[in-house]
Amino acid sequence: MQHDSITERRNNIAPIPFEADAPFLKIIGELPRELNGTLYRNGPNPQFASPGAHWFVGDGMLHAFQLDNGRASYRNRWVRTPKWLAEHDAGRALFGGFGRKLPDAPADLTDSGVANTNIIFHAGKLLALEEAHLPTEIEPGTLATRGYHNYQGRVAGSFTAHPKIDPATGELVFFGYNAAGPLTPALSYGSIDASGKTTRFERFEAPYASMVHDFIVTANHVLFPILPVTGSMERAMSGRPPYAWEPDKGAYVGVMKRSGTAKEIVWFRAEACYVFHVMNAWEDENRIVADVMQFEEAPLFPHPDGRPTDPEKSRARHCRWTFDLSGNTDRFQQTYLDDLTGEFPRIDDRRAGLKNRHGWYACANPRLPMFGALCGVVHVDGNGRRLGHYLLPAGDTISEPVFVERSKDATEGDGWLLAVVWRARENRSDLAVFNATDIEAGPVALVQLGHRVPDGFHGNWVSAV
Repeated sequence: MQHDSITERRNNIAPIPFEADAPFLKIIGELPRELNGTLYRNGPNPQFASPGAHWFVGDGMLHAFQLDNGRASYRNRWVRTPKWLAEHDAGRALFGGFGRKLPDAPADLTDSGVANTNIIFHAGKLLALEEAHLPTEIEPGTLATRGYHNYQGRVAGSFTAHPKIDPATGELVFFGYNAAGPLTPALSYGSIDASGKTTRFERFEAPYASMVHDFIVTANHVLFPILPVTGSMERAMSGRPPYAWEPDKGAYVGVMKRSGTAKEIVWFRAEACYVFHVMNAWEDENRIVADVMQFEEAPLFPHPDGRPTDPEKSRARHCRWTFDLSGNTDRFQQTYLDDLTGEFPRIDDRRAGLKNRHGWYACANPRLPMFGALCGVVHVDGNGRRLGHYLLPAGDTISEPVFVERSKDATEGDGWLLAVVWRARENRSDLAVFNATDIEAGPVALVQLGHRVPDGFHGNWVSAV
């Protein structure tokens, strides 16, 4: 029973109050020599506690694990956004949740960006992302903050934390919600070519104002899920929840050809649900198939009157959406592929937008709340059938697993899975390296940190070559 008391007493959400460099980390096992590059991770790490602010909206902190010929080093830095710099100078919090300024904050302070959700590498730039502001450029080696990147003024407003990079062309496809201002139904959509040049940027209206965390891209289509975590300025102004679960509005998904225009979007309908993250999607003759992690009811957000959603229904499961493009129906199908609770799905990114044969996601302990209870990793085939399942020791938790291919021309799935693991008993973190197609064997190597990496959101591998 001793271990249960540890997990009840402690979790890995609280921020760490320091930046550090660890040039030589202890390794248990042997790091594969082919792993040469850096795993960058991003997540909320509030510089100052703020009244009423959920940890999800804390300042971004980057964690970089550099692997080089069997050796490993680590560095972490806060993203020095305008908000972080202003609060650092003031020595206190100036913002609450969702960009709400505290009453004693300076009148001219308006930028609440935290850059805390994802970090990607595209067109030679390392970019820290969150969904309400432009990308923040980061210097790869030092993790120094270079400032907002607006693509020569061609992109404005919100920019998703989940852009997609086309593996065939190198094009980055993105969207933004609240594109006409906070809690508005407008979305933006755009693309940036492999050289970093903006090739498209436009706005359109969705059926209602929704929190749109992720979207869906295939070789020839882009899909916008409008799901009933709704935004309401009226609620926000009256002190009620700005975002709330309104299932009566139902689920909409807009399907657009990548070569088409927003005027040609076809809207499909389905039963209310919520999705934070998409695993992958592809075209199958006159159908689009998308694999997502679907909740029956949204977690984290209440009903409009403040009542919480049902915890039993606020768990994500691997689910397949199917869209018939032949015009026979405007309904899309939702089919659960597993009963296992999980989140943070990933694939071999060389198959993004194409049919994949391998996928991975972090799985949860069904007896604990969804977030903060991810305690294992699952390997599935292209139809969601489990190929492997690895659980951590009781109390330990795991981050999003990131796939790294063995080489550029390796077959799909041939490589490693990297994930940061929190060790509850020791209150510190390891970087775990798995053989991606044999996760049940456990990690082939553990890179050991002397401190913990708080629960975060997303990360990506950037190869040294």
